[in-house]
Amino acid sequence: MEQNRKIRVGITHGDINGVGYEVLLKALGDIRIAELCTPVIYGSAKIANFYRKGIELPDFRLFQIDSPDKAADEQINLINVVPEDCKVEPGQATQTAGQAALAALERATADLRDGLIDVLVTAPINKQTIHSEAFNFPGHTEYLQKRLGEGREAMMIMCGGNLRVALVTIHDSIATVAAGITAKSVSDKLAAFNRSLTEDFGIHGPRIAVLALNPHAGDAGVIGSEETEIIAPAIAEANKRKILAFGPYPADGFFGSGAYTKFDGILAMYHDQGLIPFKLLAAENGVNFTAGLPYVRTSPDHGTAYDIAGQGKADEQSMREAIYTAIDIYRNRRREAEATANPLRKQNFDKGSDRLPAERG
Repeated sequence: MEQNRKIRVGITHGDINGVGYEVLLKALGDIRIAELCTPVIYGSAKIANFYRKGIELPDFRLFQIDSPDKAADEQINLINVVPEDCKVEPGQATQTAGQAALAALERATADLRDGLIDVLVTAPINKQTIHSEAFNFPGHTEYLQKRLGEGREAMMIMCGGNLRVALVTIHDSIATVAAGITAKSVSDKLAAFNRSLTEDFGIHGPRIAVLALNPHAGDAGVIGSEETEIIAPAIAEANKRKILAFGPYPADGFFGSGAYTKFDGILAMYHDQGLIPFKLLAAENGVNFTAGLPYVRTSPDHGTAYDIAGQGKADEQSMREAIYTAIDIYRNRRREAEATANPLRKQNFDKGSDRLPAERG
């Protein structure tokens, strides 16, 4: 990125029948966003105007461009990625909406990979309607790992304020979760989480709490053996690598007692174990961050919300926080890269002897 230009934030419109347009237009209606960065929406000017007029959103000009390198500062830029006759049906799950979501995602990821935008923020999608030969994934995280990972493994981190929750398994069914909890998977996720907390969030020497898989942390093997045979050894191995990991803690008591406030990050074993308490605690400030990849991607921590789509009821705070978080992480990565680019070379010096020379007669 040229040093003198603002960070370009690409924003996909997500499912056009959900609350995506409402939350992104409300968030971008705050003039501070365009002062902080250069937003580039991947979507449709026609659909944006449909929602803006339908729910009486503040009027502001969308600067239409055909490439992010033509984006104007102090403007809300938009690249049209769907046909003019794309049908909008608020609150309905349609294949047209899924195709429109995929079109935005495909173009945005290509531009991110080519360096035309600096970070990516994605509005919510419907995983059923977007599913196709081009999108045969459980969610955004797995898709982005395939398209942008460059051989690296993606990690879902939910963040809001001082609360950061990462997952060992992501979109796995409960029936298959236990099989995904291995000494290697826990160890790898601890290392990746520790690295992300340092490079992406600027926390050096982060304290990471690790949750148990079973109730009561297995009760010393009475309920389950994963804690003693898999999770605890993985924590011990992480400690040997100077990762400050602790646990495993029973999830209910850990959150119920407020122990989560004493840690910089929390590693949960599966999706709902981590996300239910996170969404209750972070509320509208929650953000989904895809860690572990060479590129920065965030999203609001809510879904399409078909039940309130097109009614003007959606809260834009999570979308706003997703934009802010993407910018913060991008800047943190640059600072960390600059700070570690030229480490001092270790040098050995001959310290000589501390014995005094013998006196001459």
